[in-house]
Amino acid sequence: MTIRFSRRETVKMLSATAAMLALPGFGVSGGQAAVTALRQSIAEAASGNEGIAAFYRARNFEPIFVSRSDARRRAALIKAFDRAGDHGLPVTQYNAQRLKSLFASGKTAPELGRVEVETAKLFLSYADALRSGVLRPRDVDALIIVQPPRYDPTQTLAAFAKSSPTGFIKKLSPSKPEYVRLQKEKLRLEKLIAKGGWGDAVAAKSVKPGAAGVEVVQLRNRLIRMGYLRRTATQSYDGAIQKAVALFQAQHGLTTDGVAGAGTLREINRSVRTRLSQVLVAMERHRWTPTAHEKEHVWVNLPDFHVDIMQNGKSTFRSRVVIGKETEDRATPEFSDVMEFMVINPSWYVPRSIVTKEYLPLMQRNRNAQSELQIIGRNGKPVSRGAINFNQYNERTFPYSMRQPPSKGNALGLVKFMFPNKYNIYLHDTPAKALFGKEVRAFSHGCVRVHEPFEFAYALLNRQRKDSRDYFQSVLQSGKERRVDLQKPIPVHLGYFTAWVDARGKPQYRRDVYGRDGAIFAALQRAGVTLAGSNA
Repeated sequence: MTIRFSRRETVKMLSATAAMLALPGFGVSGGQAAVTALRQSIAEAASGNEGIAAFYRARNFEPIFVSRSDARRRAALIKAFDRAGDHGLPVTQYNAQRLKSLFASGKTAPELGRVEVETAKLFLSYADALRSGVLRPRDVDALIIVQPPRYDPTQTLAAFAKSSPTGFIKKLSPSKPEYVRLQKEKLRLEKLIAKGGWGDAVAAKSVKPGAAGVEVVQLRNRLIRMGYLRRTATQSYDGAIQKAVALFQAQHGLTTDGVAGAGTLREINRSVRTRLSQVLVAMERHRWTPTAHEKEHVWVNLPDFHVDIMQNGKSTFRSRVVIGKETEDRATPEFSDVMEFMVINPSWYVPRSIVTKEYLPLMQRNRNAQSELQIIGRNGKPVSRGAINFNQYNERTFPYSMRQPPSKGNALGLVKFMFPNKYNIYLHDTPAKALFGKEVRAFSHGCVRVHEPFEFAYALLNRQRKDSRDYFQSVLQSGKERRVDLQKPIPVHLGYFTAWVDARGKPQYRRDVYGRDGAIFAALQRAGVTLAGSNA
């Protein structure tokens, strides 16, 4: 629970704390013994933490929290802990009342030294959580390949000691406007919870336009409370409700047909608390990458099933994508790299795992299975299937690789976009166009398939030549495999956000296709993060 202090209470508390922390004669003439005793106690208390000890050694063990002159720094830290919940941090760990009690517990030099160092540890923990996240991503899911920034504790304390306390703490949180917008959405959802949420769920598997009855009234009332429908007394699924449903669908990544089918109703029936948990996870994710992406980059938001070319915060190209299947061995990882080139009319060199786990068993039953693929020997040349006894090999001993030559039916389609990485993930075309019509597009072995790959290629080539379309088509029509380098490589980010607020202030939510956000929120709860209110 967040603790709020009135101005009068804060002044009174700080005055009392300052009095308790002032050793007789400390900081004035004749108090050298007290000063020496405090420094000695700080040295002893910090001895078990080299980062903190190094900071205090550099300043001859002078305190920054417990002396008479540190009242502003104590006040700033108490205020920061009081508002830790605004950032979705563990309020039990960063507790203003507990910090106040800690300050009040120091009366003797040994006690003050302990308070000084304990406060330094709490401050560093708070700063680290706000700048780099509460969690370590790879501890939650091995496919979240994100490296949050790490800060030197000695340097952090030194910078804090030299800075305006309030200003320094304010700059700890992510600098991205997306983070601030999520904070506002968090506050909005918490207020909704306090008011009872969105009301009764819609007790139906689906509701179609033209219907009437209790289910329509439930749908109507919920849409009104969600803000998608103006107040109305209608009891039939009319045009206004249909329009409201379509608006809801657009902001939740659903097919915008205005029909409250099973998938749409599942999302409409999500509780405010569920949406709030998504916002808290999104804020944590922003703390893992606290600075804005490059002015120009490729952005793939996996649960949104889209790729964008972003320039100065705006999308200049957008296309649907298909991502990896919802299994541990095929889910697309989250990471960042740099796109260096594209390959037009690519060959598909089948990953070893697919060759041995999927295709070898098929060829053991029928040597001509997957006949569109060439068997490649260790010398890099094709080998006749008739010369191979597939049954004498297993997953470990199979000595061949497999390749699909360039063609319209190639698994990679007619172009692939390469940002070489050890995960063997890239973006590419596909002959399986029907999958782009699905709402949930998780079907690949891990790579990202692009619905409009030619347009994507044109947009990338536009950055280096005026005749991008004609040039691409001329290479394509040759039928020959050709690598085309990007003269200016472009950063690529494969991310995972199920909640964000767009630049217009509209909240956007998506399904947790891989269950990663659920795992992150569970870990945040174990770390002490809580949701406001009760079920709603």
